[in-house]
Amino acid sequence: MLEHCIKDVDDWMSANRLKLNMDKTELLWVGTKYILSKLNGSGPSLQLKSSTVNSHQHVRVLGVQFSSDLSLDKHISCVSSSCFHQLRKLRHIRRSLDKESAATLVHAFVTSHVDYCNAVFAAAAKTATDKLQRVLNAAARLISDTRKYDQELS
Repeated sequence: MLEHCIKDVDDWMSANRLKLNMDKTELLWVGTKYILSKLNGSGPSLQLKSSTVNSHQHVRVLGVQFSSDLSLDKHISCVSSSCFHQLRKLRHIRRSLDKESAATLVHAFVTSHVDYCNAVFAAAAKTATDKLQRVLNAAARLISDTRKYDQELS
């Protein structure tokens, strides 16, 4: 039934001079851990024309990583590692920048990445969003040119 539906979408796209890109088509079986354990590994594949689409544990939709149990752990890990990488690169040139320039670069490379599709974090667990909070704290420290354990002077 799913193959039939995708074939109809492909026919519609062809009629409108569009092409379904089979190289970018990904399949994700979603369910509880108990249900997913019954699928014997990755689950059934999907046959579309001459291509076979195998299921994956994680798929990317518009830049957001979804996993088969619909947790956002993989996405948050990817966002955090990417942001910390950018912060490390910015830390090297921080001494050459004034505060406004540092803030502009941090907003361009870090906070915009954290803010992208942030609506998916609405129901996320606090432990998941704490990782993103650590990224934002590090970004604030880079802008203010302070270290993690610097004492605030009153």
